[in-house]
Amino acid sequence: MLRYMTAGESHGKGMVAILEGIPSGLRLVKEVINGELKRRKWGYGRGKRMEIEEDKVEIIAGVRNNLTLGSPIALFIENKDYKIEELPSLFCPRPGHADLAGVLKYNTKDIRNILERASARETVARVAVGAICKILLSEFNIEIISHVLQIGKIKVEKRIRDFHQIKDLAERSILRCIDKSAERKMLKEIEEAKEKKDTLGGVFEVIILNTPPGLGSFMQYDLRLDGRIAQAIMSIPSVKAVEIGEGFLNASLFGSEVHDKIYYEKKRGFYRKTNRAGGIEGGLSNGEPIIIRGYMKPISTLLSPLDSVDIITKKKAKAIVERADICVVPSGGVIGEAVSAFEIAWAMREKFGGDSLLEMKRNYRAYIQSLKNY
Repeated sequence: MLRYMTAGESHGKGMVAILEGIPSGLRLVKEVINGELKRRKWGYGRGKRMEIEEDKVEIIAGVRNNLTLGSPIALFIENKDYKIEELPSLFCPRPGHADLAGVLKYNTKDIRNILERASARETVARVAVGAICKILLSEFNIEIISHVLQIGKIKVEKRIRDFHQIKDLAERSILRCIDKSAERKMLKEIEEAKEKKDTLGGVFEVIILNTPPGLGSFMQYDLRLDGRIAQAIMSIPSVKAVEIGEGFLNASLFGSEVHDKIYYEKKRGFYRKTNRAGGIEGGLSNGEPIIIRGYMKPISTLLSPLDSVDIITKKKAKAIVERADICVVPSGGVIGEAVSAFEIAWAMREKFGGDSLLEMKRNYRAYIQSLKNY
């Protein structure tokens, strides 16, 4: 079974992750992980913090001579902006953040004790974990990419179906947007928000290619693949809605307009001409591309702060202002890739087991052959 935990505070010494369940014999090169961390930092609208942090991983356990041992993998990413002991206490919670609910829950007066862990800085550890999961999935030809569909009120009009074209265009865009016309409008929208000392949300899409049918399970609620993915995406700070396939649109249509008809050819096996289900039916992958969308609200720290209350005096005050971003939707997509990669890797480990990569691959090949013979 695959599992992970993270630890660390936004301005602490660094972020830590422990990933357990990766089979032995997987080649891990930390430069690949660092490449994913760099993708998370990138994107127009990010704040000054990303100019400070280097975000390079140190693998401190579970790997020898660039090969996994089968034991837990421990990762450390240093915070260059390490100053937690010097930072002042804070007492005016930000609307939309964990500040107020956090101090009430943990019985503290200092919001600093809440925001340091609730900060999206924690996702750097999850991206490192996701990078390892991506490396594992690549051994089975499973690919994952993300791109931005919307920032503020600006939506992508150009739709492309080819996975590798989407990947190429997104990686060359400062907003991970495949539509140049929409990108120009998005950049203008971000500039306007910056001038107003405001923030912007939007929508990112994650696409997962070449997953075999049968990942996940309908036997118990917590084994359903779409349920696990939805929880993972929703756990990303600022994400307030998750869509798989054409979920929102499908709710307004007749069943005859929604469900993907099934066809069969001897060479191809079973296939669909449409993918409104987003690659998952009944909690199981069905072999089609898995399509996930995360809807992000604007982040909570505004340079022109909203009304709040001082939790010590109980008097009206303005919310605290921390150094923050204007728009994080492109980075949200990269984080979405990471948490989705973990869930797919988890489902692959559950389905195919194996203490070593060689054993896992042997089990996988046998299953794929059984599908061809079905």
